[in-house]
Amino acid sequence: MSSSKPPLLENATRDLARFASTIQFSDLPKEVIERIKLSVLDHIGCALYGATLPWTQKVAALAMAEGAKPVASLFGMGRKSSIALAALVNGTSGHAFELDDIHKESIVHIGSLAPPVAFGFAEAAGGSSGRDAITAMVAGYEIGARVGNAATMGLFFRGFHPQGTSGVFAASAAAARMLNLNAEQFQHALGMSGSQAGGLMAAQEGAMVKRFHSGRAAQSGVYSALLAQQGFTGITDVLEAAYGGYLTVYSDTPNAARLTDGLGKEWETLNVGYKPHASVTSIHTALDGLAEIMRENNLKTVDIEKLETGLSPMTHVHCAWEYKAQGVTAAQMNLYYGLAVTALDGMAFTEQYKESRLRDPAVFDFISRITATVDPEIEKMGPPFRHAARVRVTAKGGRVIEKFLHHRRGSPENPLKPEDIEYKFRHVVGGCLSKADIDKAVKVVAGLDKMENTSELLMLLAAPVNMN
Repeated sequence: MSSSKPPLLENATRDLARFASTIQFSDLPKEVIERIKLSVLDHIGCALYGATLPWTQKVAALAMAEGAKPVASLFGMGRKSSIALAALVNGTSGHAFELDDIHKESIVHIGSLAPPVAFGFAEAAGGSSGRDAITAMVAGYEIGARVGNAATMGLFFRGFHPQGTSGVFAASAAAARMLNLNAEQFQHALGMSGSQAGGLMAAQEGAMVKRFHSGRAAQSGVYSALLAQQGFTGITDVLEAAYGGYLTVYSDTPNAARLTDGLGKEWETLNVGYKPHASVTSIHTALDGLAEIMRENNLKTVDIEKLETGLSPMTHVHCAWEYKAQGVTAAQMNLYYGLAVTALDGMAFTEQYKESRLRDPAVFDFISRITATVDPEIEKMGPPFRHAARVRVTAKGGRVIEKFLHHRRGSPENPLKPEDIEYKFRHVVGGCLSKADIDKAVKVVAGLDKMENTSELLMLLAAPVNMN
Protein backbone atom coordinates (compact mmCIF):
# COMPACT_ATOMS: atom_id res chain seq x y z
CA MET A 1 0.00 0.00 0.00
CA SER A 2 1.37 3.40 -0.94
CA SER A 3 0.07 6.71 0.35
CA SER A 4 -1.46 9.63 -1.49
CA LYS A 5 -0.43 11.89 1.37
CA PRO A 6 2.57 14.18 0.86
CA PRO A 7 5.84 13.42 2.68
CA LEU A 8 6.28 14.91 6.13
CA LEU A 9 9.27 16.90 4.88
CA GLU A 10 10.31 16.69 1.23
CA ASN A 11 13.72 15.03 0.69
CA ALA A 12 14.63 15.01 4.38
CA THR A 13 16.48 11.66 4.26
CA ARG A 14 18.34 12.73 1.13
CA ASP A 15 19.37 16.06 2.66
CA LEU A 16 20.65 14.46 5.85
CA ALA A 17 22.62 11.91 3.82
CA ARG A 18 24.17 14.61 1.65
CA PHE A 19 25.20 16.60 4.70
CA ALA A 20 26.69 13.69 6.62
CA SER A 21 28.47 12.16 3.61
CA THR A 22 30.25 15.39 2.67
CA ILE A 23 31.07 16.93 6.02
CA GLN A 24 34.81 17.37 6.58
CA PHE A 25 36.85 17.74 9.75
CA SER A 26 37.69 21.29 8.67
CA ASP A 27 33.97 22.10 8.75
CA LEU A 28 33.69 21.33 12.45
CA PRO A 29 33.74 24.19 14.96
CA LYS A 30 36.40 23.88 17.65
CA GLU A 31 33.78 23.51 20.38
CA VAL A 32 32.21 20.55 18.54
CA ILE A 33 35.59 18.81 18.35
CA GLU A 34 36.20 19.39 22.05
CA ARG A 35 32.73 18.10 22.93
CA ILE A 36 33.31 14.90 20.95
CA LYS A 37 36.58 14.31 22.81
CA LEU A 38 34.75 14.62 26.12
CA SER A 39 32.13 12.17 24.85
CA VAL A 40 34.84 9.72 23.80
CA LEU A 41 36.47 9.84 27.25
CA ASP A 42 33.08 9.43 28.88
CA HIS A 43 32.20 6.52 26.59
CA ILE A 44 35.47 4.71 27.23
CA GLY A 45 34.84 4.88 30.97
CA CYS A 46 31.29 3.61 30.56
CA ALA A 47 32.31 0.81 28.20
CA LEU A 48 35.29 -0.48 30.17
CA TYR A 49 33.25 -0.55 33.37
CA GLY A 50 30.35 -2.04 31.44
CA ALA A 51 32.61 -4.83 30.15
CA THR A 52 32.88 -6.16 33.72
CA LEU A 53 29.12 -6.60 34.13
CA PRO A 54 27.32 -9.93 33.73
CA TRP A 55 24.86 -8.82 31.05
CA THR A 56 27.66 -7.52 28.82
CA GLN A 57 29.62 -10.72 29.32
CA LYS A 58 26.61 -12.80 28.24
CA VAL A 59 26.38 -10.77 25.02
CA ALA A 60 30.14 -11.15 24.52
CA ALA A 61 29.88 -14.92 24.91
CA LEU A 62 27.17 -14.97 22.26
CA ALA A 63 29.33 -12.92 19.90
CA MET A 64 32.42 -15.07 20.40
CA ALA A 65 30.42 -18.25 19.77
CA GLU A 66 29.74 -16.98 16.24
CA GLY A 67 33.41 -17.51 15.37
CA ALA A 68 33.57 -14.45 13.12
CA LYS A 69 36.80 -13.14 11.62
CA PRO A 70 38.56 -11.34 14.51
CA VAL A 71 39.15 -7.79 13.27
CA ALA A 72 37.60 -5.53 15.94
CA SER A 73 38.08 -5.63 19.71
CA LEU A 74 35.52 -6.25 22.39
CA PHE A 75 36.48 -3.37 24.68
CA GLY A 76 38.18 -4.39 27.90
CA MET A 77 38.04 -8.11 27.10
CA GLY A 78 41.20 -8.92 25.15
CA ARG A 79 39.14 -10.61 22.43
CA LYS A 80 38.11 -9.75 18.88
CA SER A 81 35.24 -10.46 16.53
CA SER A 82 33.73 -8.90 13.42
CA ILE A 83 32.99 -5.17 13.26
CA ALA A 84 29.26 -5.82 13.62
CA LEU A 85 29.55 -8.21 16.56
CA ALA A 86 32.09 -5.96 18.28
CA ALA A 87 29.58 -3.11 17.89
CA LEU A 88 26.90 -5.32 19.45
CA VAL A 89 29.08 -5.97 22.51
CA ASN A 90 30.60 -2.50 22.82
CA GLY A 91 27.29 -0.75 22.32
CA THR A 92 25.88 -2.91 25.09
CA SER A 93 28.81 -2.24 27.43
CA GLY A 94 28.59 1.51 26.84
CA HIS A 95 24.94 1.52 27.91
CA ALA A 96 25.40 -1.19 30.53
CA PHE A 97 25.15 0.93 33.69
CA GLU A 98 23.16 4.11 32.97
CA LEU A 99 26.32 6.22 32.89
CA ASP A 100 26.46 7.21 29.22
CA ASP A 101 25.95 10.69 27.79
CA ILE A 102 22.52 11.83 26.65
CA HIS A 103 21.06 14.24 24.13
CA LYS A 104 18.02 15.55 26.01
CA GLU A 105 15.63 16.42 23.19
CA SER A 106 16.16 13.21 21.23
CA ILE A 107 16.49 11.06 24.40
CA VAL A 108 19.36 9.14 22.73
CA HIS A 109 22.65 8.14 24.39
CA ILE A 110 24.74 8.62 21.26
CA GLY A 111 28.01 8.00 23.10
CA SER A 112 27.16 4.30 23.22
CA LEU A 113 26.51 4.21 19.48
CA ALA A 114 28.75 6.43 17.37
CA PRO A 115 32.14 5.96 19.15
CA PRO A 116 32.12 2.14 19.34
CA VAL A 117 31.07 1.91 15.69
CA ALA A 118 33.72 4.38 14.53
CA PHE A 119 36.44 2.65 16.54
CA GLY A 120 35.43 -0.77 15.23
CA PHE A 121 35.85 0.33 11.62
CA ALA A 122 39.10 2.12 12.47
CA GLU A 123 40.60 -0.99 14.05
CA ALA A 124 39.52 -3.26 11.21
CA ALA A 125 41.26 -0.90 8.79
CA GLY A 126 44.50 -0.94 10.79
CA GLY A 127 43.72 2.41 12.38
CA SER A 128 42.44 5.74 11.12
CA SER A 129 43.34 9.31 11.82
CA GLY A 130 41.74 10.85 14.86
CA ARG A 131 40.25 13.49 12.59
CA ASP A 132 38.43 10.88 10.51
CA ALA A 133 37.10 9.16 13.61
CA ILE A 134 35.88 12.46 15.07
CA THR A 135 34.18 13.39 11.79
CA ALA A 136 32.36 10.06 11.68
CA MET A 137 31.26 10.45 15.28
CA VAL A 138 29.94 13.95 14.62
CA ALA A 139 27.95 12.54 11.69
CA GLY A 140 26.46 10.00 14.08
CA TYR A 141 25.67 12.57 16.75
CA GLU A 142 24.08 14.99 14.29
CA ILE A 143 21.94 12.45 12.43
CA GLY A 144 20.90 10.43 15.48
CA ALA A 145 19.96 13.51 17.48
CA ARG A 146 17.97 15.03 14.65
CA VAL A 147 15.99 11.84 14.05
CA GLY A 148 15.19 11.66 17.75
CA ASN A 149 14.26 15.34 17.85
CA ALA A 150 11.81 14.83 15.02
CA ALA A 151 10.28 11.75 16.65
CA THR A 152 9.58 13.88 19.75
CA MET A 153 8.49 12.48 23.10
CA GLY A 154 5.59 10.95 21.19
CA LEU A 155 7.87 8.01 20.39
CA PHE A 156 8.62 7.49 24.07
CA PHE A 157 5.00 7.79 25.15
CA ARG A 158 4.09 5.08 22.64
CA GLY A 159 6.43 2.79 24.57
CA PHE A 160 9.48 2.73 22.31
CA HIS A 161 13.02 3.03 23.66
CA PRO A 162 14.77 5.87 21.77
CA GLN A 163 18.17 4.18 22.18
CA GLY A 164 17.14 1.20 20.09
CA THR A 165 14.96 3.10 17.65
CA SER A 166 16.32 6.57 16.84
CA GLY A 167 19.72 5.36 18.00
CA VAL A 168 20.19 3.04 15.03
CA PHE A 169 20.42 6.10 12.76
CA ALA A 170 23.33 7.45 14.83
CA ALA A 171 25.21 4.17 14.44
CA SER A 172 24.41 3.92 10.74
CA ALA A 173 25.64 7.45 10.06
CA ALA A 174 28.92 6.88 11.93
CA ALA A 175 29.47 3.62 10.04
CA ALA A 176 28.63 5.14 6.67
CA ARG A 177 31.03 8.02 7.26
CA MET A 178 33.86 5.66 8.29
CA LEU A 179 33.30 3.81 5.00
CA ASN A 180 33.28 7.11 3.07
CA LEU A 181 29.99 6.22 1.42
CA ASN A 182 28.76 8.66 -1.17
CA ALA A 183 25.50 10.54 -0.66
CA GLU A 184 23.37 7.96 -2.47
CA GLN A 185 24.88 5.03 -0.57
CA PHE A 186 24.56 6.97 2.67
CA GLN A 187 20.87 7.55 1.96
CA HIS A 188 20.34 3.82 1.46
CA ALA A 189 22.19 3.10 4.72
CA LEU A 190 19.80 5.39 6.58
CA GLY A 191 16.95 3.76 4.66
CA MET A 192 17.90 0.37 6.06
CA SER A 193 18.26 1.72 9.59
CA GLY A 194 14.59 2.53 9.95
CA SER A 195 13.62 -1.05 9.19
CA GLN A 196 15.96 -2.30 11.93
CA ALA A 197 14.84 0.09 14.67
CA GLY A 198 13.50 -1.57 17.80
CA GLY A 199 13.32 -1.47 21.58
CA LEU A 200 10.47 -1.41 24.10
CA MET A 201 10.39 0.73 27.24
CA ALA A 202 8.85 -2.01 29.38
CA ALA A 203 12.43 -3.31 29.56
CA GLN A 204 13.23 -0.60 32.10
CA GLU A 205 11.43 -2.42 34.91
CA GLY A 206 14.03 -5.12 35.39
CA ALA A 207 15.17 -6.65 32.08
CA MET A 208 18.80 -6.92 30.95
CA VAL A 209 17.58 -6.40 27.39
CA LYS A 210 17.47 -2.62 27.89
CA ARG A 211 21.29 -2.63 27.66
CA PHE A 212 21.08 -4.84 24.57
CA HIS A 213 18.95 -2.28 22.73
CA SER A 214 22.02 -0.08 22.42
CA GLY A 215 24.26 -2.90 21.20
CA ARG A 216 21.68 -4.06 18.70
CA ALA A 217 21.29 -0.53 17.33
CA ALA A 218 25.06 -0.26 16.94
CA GLN A 219 25.22 -3.63 15.18
CA SER A 220 22.32 -2.74 12.88
CA GLY A 221 24.02 0.51 11.93
CA VAL A 222 27.11 -1.43 10.88
CA TYR A 223 25.07 -3.83 8.79
CA SER A 224 23.22 -0.95 7.12
CA ALA A 225 26.41 0.77 6.03
CA LEU A 226 28.16 -2.41 4.87
CA LEU A 227 25.14 -3.46 2.80
CA ALA A 228 24.81 0.01 1.28
CA GLN A 229 28.48 -0.17 0.29
CA GLN A 230 27.62 -3.35 -1.67
CA GLY A 231 24.73 -1.70 -3.52
CA PHE A 232 21.95 -3.04 -1.30
CA THR A 233 19.09 -0.56 -1.22
CA GLY A 234 17.06 0.88 1.62
CA ILE A 235 13.97 3.06 1.88
CA THR A 236 15.12 6.33 0.32
CA ASP A 237 12.46 8.38 2.09
CA VAL A 238 12.56 6.38 5.31
CA LEU A 239 12.21 9.37 7.62
CA GLU A 240 9.57 11.42 5.83
CA ALA A 241 7.39 8.77 4.14
CA ALA A 242 3.73 9.41 4.93
CA TYR A 243 2.93 5.68 5.00
CA GLY A 244 5.31 3.28 6.70
CA GLY A 245 8.00 5.88 7.31
CA TYR A 246 9.95 6.01 10.54
CA LEU A 247 8.33 9.12 11.98
CA THR A 248 4.77 8.20 11.06
CA VAL A 249 5.11 4.69 12.51
CA TYR A 250 7.01 5.40 15.71
CA SER A 251 5.55 8.74 16.79
CA ASP A 252 2.02 10.09 16.96
CA THR A 253 3.33 13.66 17.24
CA PRO A 254 6.29 13.89 14.82
CA ASN A 255 7.94 17.22 14.10
CA ALA A 256 9.70 16.60 10.80
CA ALA A 257 11.09 20.13 10.63
CA ARG A 258 13.49 19.18 13.42
CA LEU A 259 15.28 16.85 11.00
CA THR A 260 16.97 19.66 9.14
CA ASP A 261 16.50 22.81 11.24
CA GLY A 262 19.82 24.68 11.18
CA LEU A 263 21.61 21.74 9.54
CA GLY A 264 25.33 22.49 9.36
CA LYS A 265 24.94 25.69 11.39
CA GLU A 266 23.38 24.58 14.65
CA TRP A 267 25.28 21.61 16.05
CA GLU A 268 23.24 19.09 18.00
CA THR A 269 26.51 17.61 19.25
CA LEU A 270 26.77 20.60 21.57
CA ASN A 271 23.43 19.71 23.15
CA VAL A 272 24.81 16.52 24.67
CA GLY A 273 25.06 16.31 28.45
CA TYR A 274 26.83 13.97 30.86
CA LYS A 275 25.76 11.99 33.90
CA PRO A 276 27.14 12.50 37.41
CA HIS A 277 24.74 9.81 38.70
CA ALA A 278 24.53 6.16 37.59
CA SER A 279 20.83 6.36 36.90
CA VAL A 280 18.29 7.44 34.31
CA THR A 281 18.79 11.12 33.46
CA SER A 282 15.19 12.09 34.12
CA ILE A 283 15.57 11.79 37.90
CA HIS A 284 18.90 13.60 38.22
CA THR A 285 17.37 17.00 38.96
CA ALA A 286 15.35 15.56 41.83
CA LEU A 287 18.46 13.82 43.21
CA ASP A 288 20.42 17.07 42.95
CA GLY A 289 17.64 18.98 44.72
CA LEU A 290 17.48 16.55 47.62
CA ALA A 291 21.27 16.47 48.01
CA GLU A 292 21.43 20.28 48.03
CA ILE A 293 18.67 20.59 50.64
CA MET A 294 20.35 18.06 52.92
CA ARG A 295 23.80 19.61 52.52
CA GLU A 296 22.70 23.23 52.93
CA ASN A 297 20.55 22.47 55.98
CA ASN A 298 22.83 19.85 57.54
CA LEU A 299 20.05 17.25 57.45
CA LYS A 300 20.51 13.53 58.02
CA THR A 301 18.19 10.83 56.74
CA VAL A 302 16.54 10.50 60.17
CA ASP A 303 15.71 14.22 60.12
CA ILE A 304 13.42 13.85 57.07
CA GLU A 305 9.81 13.00 57.78
CA LYS A 306 8.42 13.54 54.29
CA LEU A 307 9.81 14.09 50.80
CA GLU A 308 7.55 15.38 48.02
CA THR A 309 8.65 15.62 44.41
CA GLY A 310 6.94 17.46 41.57
CA LEU A 311 7.87 16.24 38.09
CA SER A 312 7.12 16.62 34.41
CA PRO A 313 4.53 14.20 32.99
CA MET A 314 7.26 12.31 31.14
CA THR A 315 9.49 11.85 34.18
CA HIS A 316 6.50 10.77 36.25
CA VAL A 317 5.51 8.11 33.69
CA HIS A 318 9.11 7.11 33.09
CA CYS A 319 10.38 6.82 36.65
CA ALA A 320 7.74 7.19 39.39
CA TRP A 321 6.45 3.62 39.47
CA GLU A 322 6.45 1.33 42.48
CA TYR A 323 9.89 0.03 43.37
CA LYS A 324 9.93 -3.70 44.15
CA ALA A 325 13.64 -4.56 43.88
CA GLN A 326 13.12 -5.94 40.38
CA GLY A 327 16.83 -5.80 39.58
CA VAL A 328 19.66 -3.36 38.85
CA THR A 329 18.02 -1.96 35.72
CA ALA A 330 14.81 -1.20 37.57
CA ALA A 331 16.66 0.47 40.44
CA GLN A 332 18.54 2.72 38.04
CA MET A 333 15.33 3.74 36.30
CA ASN A 334 13.34 4.34 39.48
CA LEU A 335 12.86 7.73 41.14
CA TYR A 336 12.13 6.36 44.60
CA TYR A 337 15.22 4.18 44.80
CA GLY A 338 17.46 6.97 43.51
CA LEU A 339 16.14 9.43 46.09
CA ALA A 340 16.49 6.87 48.88
CA VAL A 341 20.15 6.07 48.23
CA THR A 342 20.90 9.76 47.76
CA ALA A 343 19.40 10.44 51.18
CA LEU A 344 21.24 7.54 52.79
CA ASP A 345 24.63 7.77 51.06
CA GLY A 346 24.78 11.26 49.60
CA MET A 347 25.17 9.84 46.10
CA ALA A 348 23.70 7.49 43.50
CA PHE A 349 26.74 6.08 41.74
CA THR A 350 28.06 2.61 40.97
CA GLU A 351 28.20 1.28 44.55
CA GLN A 352 24.61 2.26 45.23
CA TYR A 353 23.39 0.03 42.39
CA LYS A 354 25.08 -3.21 43.39
CA GLU A 355 22.78 -6.25 43.62
CA SER A 356 23.51 -6.52 47.34
CA ARG A 357 21.97 -3.09 47.97
CA LEU A 358 18.68 -3.47 46.11
CA ARG A 359 16.69 -4.99 49.01
CA ASP A 360 18.19 -2.88 51.81
CA PRO A 361 15.45 -2.32 54.44
CA ALA A 362 16.74 1.22 54.98
CA VAL A 363 16.00 1.97 51.33
CA PHE A 364 12.42 0.73 51.62
CA ASP A 365 11.97 2.65 54.87
CA PHE A 366 12.96 5.92 53.22
CA ILE A 367 10.87 5.20 50.12
CA SER A 368 7.82 5.05 52.39
CA ARG A 369 8.34 8.77 53.09
CA ILE A 370 8.37 9.80 49.39
CA THR A 371 5.51 10.94 47.17
CA ALA A 372 5.74 11.95 43.52
CA THR A 373 3.22 13.86 41.42
CA VAL A 374 3.03 15.74 38.14
CA ASP A 375 3.77 19.40 38.89
CA PRO A 376 1.36 21.70 36.96
CA GLU A 377 3.96 24.46 36.65
CA ILE A 378 6.54 22.10 35.17
CA GLU A 379 3.93 20.61 32.85
CA LYS A 380 3.14 24.10 31.48
CA MET A 381 6.82 24.72 30.81
CA GLY A 382 6.79 21.99 28.16
CA PRO A 383 9.34 19.50 26.75
CA PRO A 384 12.49 21.65 27.15
CA PHE A 385 11.97 21.40 30.92
CA ARG A 386 11.02 17.74 31.16
CA HIS A 387 13.91 17.17 33.62
CA ALA A 388 12.84 19.99 35.95
CA ALA A 389 11.90 19.03 39.51
CA ARG A 390 10.36 20.56 42.59
CA VAL A 391 11.70 18.97 45.78
CA ARG A 392 10.01 19.66 49.11
CA VAL A 393 11.38 18.24 52.36
CA THR A 394 9.44 18.27 55.61
CA ALA A 395 11.91 17.90 58.46
CA LYS A 396 11.27 16.96 62.05
CA GLY A 397 9.54 19.75 63.89
CA GLY A 398 7.52 20.66 60.81
CA ARG A 399 10.13 22.78 59.02
CA VAL A 400 9.56 22.75 55.24
CA ILE A 401 12.41 23.34 52.76
CA GLU A 402 11.75 23.52 49.02
CA LYS A 403 13.90 23.76 45.92
CA PHE A 404 12.79 24.18 42.32
CA LEU A 405 15.48 23.20 39.81
CA HIS A 406 15.01 23.80 36.09
CA HIS A 407 18.01 21.84 34.81
CA ARG A 408 19.97 18.87 36.07
CA ARG A 409 23.66 19.06 36.82
CA GLY A 410 25.48 17.78 33.72
CA SER A 411 22.96 19.12 31.21
CA PRO A 412 24.04 21.60 28.49
CA GLU A 413 22.20 24.30 30.47
CA ASN A 414 24.02 23.38 33.70
CA PRO A 415 27.13 21.68 32.36
CA LEU A 416 29.85 19.70 34.01
CA LYS A 417 33.32 21.06 33.42
CA PRO A 418 35.89 19.04 31.44
CA GLU A 419 37.69 18.28 34.69
CA ASP A 420 34.42 16.87 36.07
CA ILE A 421 34.20 14.47 33.12
CA GLU A 422 37.79 13.42 33.74
CA TYR A 423 37.04 12.93 37.44
CA LYS A 424 34.05 10.75 36.56
CA PHE A 425 36.17 8.72 34.12
CA ARG A 426 38.88 8.11 36.70
CA HIS A 427 36.31 7.08 39.30
CA VAL A 428 34.41 4.75 36.97
CA VAL A 429 37.47 2.84 35.74
CA GLY A 430 39.42 2.99 39.00
CA GLY A 431 38.67 -0.65 39.77
CA CYS A 432 39.38 -2.04 36.31
CA LEU A 433 42.41 -0.08 35.00
CA SER A 434 45.81 0.68 36.48
CA LYS A 435 46.57 4.30 37.33
CA ALA A 436 49.15 4.38 34.55
CA ASP A 437 46.60 3.24 31.98
CA ILE A 438 44.04 5.72 33.31
CA ASP A 439 46.53 8.56 32.93
CA LYS A 440 47.45 7.34 29.46
CA ALA A 441 43.83 7.14 28.33
CA VAL A 442 43.13 10.70 29.48
CA LYS A 443 46.19 11.98 27.63
CA VAL A 444 45.55 10.02 24.43
CA VAL A 445 41.90 11.09 24.16
CA ALA A 446 42.84 14.74 24.77
CA GLY A 447 45.04 14.53 21.66
CA LEU A 448 42.59 12.59 19.49
CA ASP A 449 42.19 15.43 16.97
CA LYS A 450 45.97 15.54 16.45
CA MET A 451 46.41 11.78 16.18
CA GLU A 452 47.62 10.45 12.82
CA ASN A 453 46.64 6.91 13.74
CA THR A 454 44.22 5.76 16.41
CA SER A 455 46.08 2.51 17.05
CA GLU A 456 47.46 3.61 20.44
CA LEU A 457 43.96 4.39 21.70
CA LEU A 458 42.55 1.20 20.20
CA MET A 459 45.19 -0.87 21.99
CA LEU A 460 44.11 0.67 25.30
CA LEU A 461 40.50 -0.20 24.57
CA ALA A 462 41.35 -3.75 23.51
CA ALA A 463 43.38 -4.77 26.57
CA PRO A 464 41.56 -6.91 29.15
CA VAL A 465 40.52 -5.02 32.27
CA ASN A 466 40.35 -6.20 35.86
CA MET A 467 37.00 -8.00 36.16
CA ASN A 468 36.84 -7.84 39.99
